[in-house]
Amino acid sequence: MITAECYTPNASSRILGAGKNILDIVNNYARISFNFGPTLLSWIEDHNPGLYDQIIQADRDSQKRFSGHGSAIAQVYNHIIMPLASRRDKETEIIWGIRDFATRFNRMPEGMWLAETAVDTETLEILAEQGILFTILSPYQARRIRKNAAGSWESTNPERLDIGRPYLCRLPSGRSIAIFFYDHAIASEIAFGSLLSNGEKFADRMISTFSSRDNSPRLLSVATDGETFGHHHRFADMALAYALHVIEEKQLARITIFGEYLADHPPEHEVEIFENSSWSCSHGVARWHSDCGCRTYHACLISDPSKCVTLANTTPPYNPRLWNQKWRGPLREAMDNLNASLATLYLKEAAPLFSDPWAARNEYIDLILDRSDKRLDWFFSRHMNVGYSSDQAVRALRLLEVQRNALLMYTSCGWFFDEILGIETVQVMMYACRAIQLTYELTGVDYEPAFTGILSRAVSNVPSSGRGSDIYERYVKRAIVERDQIACFYAIVQLMDDSHVAVTLYRFSIQCVQCRHEQSGNLSLMTGTATFRSILTHEETHHIIVSVWLGNQVYVGGTGQFISEELFEKMEHDLWDAYHRQDIPGLIRGLKKYCTTTIPLRKIFSDGRRRILSSILADTLADQEVILCKSSSRNASLVRSVKEEGIALPVFVESQVQYTLNVDVRICLDTGNGGIRSLQRAVTRLIQSKATPDLRMLGNSGADRIFRDLKVIALEPKALQKIHDLNILFDSLKPLSLQMDLRESQNLYFALQSRCLGLAEKRVHSGDVVSQKWLQTMQELGRNLGVIYGVPSPTDRNIST
Repeated sequence: MITAECYTPNASSRILGAGKNILDIVNNYARISFNFGPTLLSWIEDHNPGLYDQIIQADRDSQKRFSGHGSAIAQVYNHIIMPLASRRDKETEIIWGIRDFATRFNRMPEGMWLAETAVDTETLEILAEQGILFTILSPYQARRIRKNAAGSWESTNPERLDIGRPYLCRLPSGRSIAIFFYDHAIASEIAFGSLLSNGEKFADRMISTFSSRDNSPRLLSVATDGETFGHHHRFADMALAYALHVIEEKQLARITIFGEYLADHPPEHEVEIFENSSWSCSHGVARWHSDCGCRTYHACLISDPSKCVTLANTTPPYNPRLWNQKWRGPLREAMDNLNASLATLYLKEAAPLFSDPWAARNEYIDLILDRSDKRLDWFFSRHMNVGYSSDQAVRALRLLEVQRNALLMYTSCGWFFDEILGIETVQVMMYACRAIQLTYELTGVDYEPAFTGILSRAVSNVPSSGRGSDIYERYVKRAIVERDQIACFYAIVQLMDDSHVAVTLYRFSIQCVQCRHEQSGNLSLMTGTATFRSILTHEETHHIIVSVWLGNQVYVGGTGQFISEELFEKMEHDLWDAYHRQDIPGLIRGLKKYCTTTIPLRKIFSDGRRRILSSILADTLADQEVILCKSSSRNASLVRSVKEEGIALPVFVESQVQYTLNVDVRICLDTGNGGIRSLQRAVTRLIQSKATPDLRMLGNSGADRIFRDLKVIALEPKALQKIHDLNILFDSLKPLSLQMDLRESQNLYFALQSRCLGLAEKRVHSGDVVSQKWLQTMQELGRNLGVIYGVPSPTDRNIST
């Protein structure tokens, strides 16, 4: 949702012209300083690779625009509150943030964003030590300033602080780092006001901060959450794009980024910060360890993720005005106590394995980013003691995974919101639980009793939820997915789809080695073996897998350790003998005899169960659709005759007719079978029958079809007939009044236009008739897509958001 509303639109933001047609498409990230947290960027890389490429490309493009300086800024690895972390954890967070950034953007970062701008001198020391040149803080975090080292210190505040320049912060070690302070007033208007409702208004507000009487270099910087631009404020990406457009076109100011400005204007003034301060807690960093009074009056409860508690709730216990945040203290104490214990144990267990355990942890980020065998060998050659065994290698990786989770459990949002039952707080507990679980498996040491003992002092504001320890048991422990559970899930999946290809499930690479599958009526059996390899630790195990289908949604999966080929053959003999005799009780007995774990579908872990049921539902709907369409086709003549006589059809028959008419259009769009004429006939039948178009289904299929056709045109832009056919497709769909998401198609068209327009216009001017026809057809396609083709006229510049 947030990706679709914010991250994606900002990578291709629209500047609108007359008639709300698209005049320009710009990548906002290439024109502003921005940062993505490494964990978020990793998710985008996996789930939206096109957007990921746009973000990386934006930094490359910005270097051409800003004198070799990139617009991307690094961030501490997983958004922890740095002043509350140990020095060792601070070092790892910063090193991991830098390495992740350098790997993705192919350059070293100049600046680093601190989570919640939470800062202390020790954090600044480590930033400077690691080569970071600057960071950005709130003006409320500046304690005092002076002109230079020879000047006198003067206390300051947000009203007195000159935010139009960078400041040098000298550190006890002799190092220094530059600090930029953003405009707090404008940032508040952006985040909480209506400034983003209009791009020109936004531009005017920013320019108003500059004095016409002062010609010296002045910087205006504004910092706010990226989600503001599109998620919190709809279409705010367009307001940002247009504001920058107006400022540049009218030459009201020069757009720059922090790295470029710092290079051109080194600090001439010095600053000292308020220790342990942040931008989102007026009490320093108390928000992340105590009931300081800072709150959001908002929480999304894990007990009902669809229910968000806000100020609109007035009924106890869901009235956030009545809540407190006393739970923050015990939660922080539980995490700190666990982290200290894990650090001590890590040093003890890792010392025989690594030449320097903490250096190994700092460079573990290289394995997080690349789990290949080649990278693993490189890592071990640098850090493992000579003569290590494969078992020791797995142990070393498991110890490092404990440490990774020990850092992740400090992610700041776990304390930010108002209730311990919130999904963010439960998530940080899950990281802690994983660290505890791995430690117990490795060493037999169980830190859970001490952890939950402290959590029991954290009382939920929702009485039925009890205490932190109750929430941990109810929502964290039950969410743990063990390898045997995954194996049972995989066994059922193999019964449904016996392709036997290698798959990746829940951090395991799984290969079905020898699988046999048969179905007879409402009984189906699958037996086999599978190799499980942990992507994180490279630990490999061999399992037997068995699954049975007993009709309807009755599936049972089973697994156990593969002991010997002889035992596996005996299991296969007994189970397949029972199957061929249709002996269901015998099958179930054999399943329980040979498998150490058996799980029916109804008890498979939630995510796996939903995936299986969704697959069953999709297959069932596809079968039902075929039946409905055949029935509708057989009865089409009867239905027409009944309607002509004015006889009302039964509701279920009318619904069937409407559905199948919509399906006919969808199939034409999805397959292209029959060409445009077939689509036109299907649309005509739908309209003439006065059926209601399924706007969502047909809108999605229409948008997908247009994008597919446009991709073909992009590969062969001179194919005039294909462009013409796409225009006819648009005309054919107009009677349906579909609301199609054409964003991807508009982006592709705009890129195609930028690539081909110049050459086509030259040929038109030289009298090339074919090029003139091509240009006209492309202009028509642009109108269909809502994109202004070519150079806009002056009237097209009356842009608004």
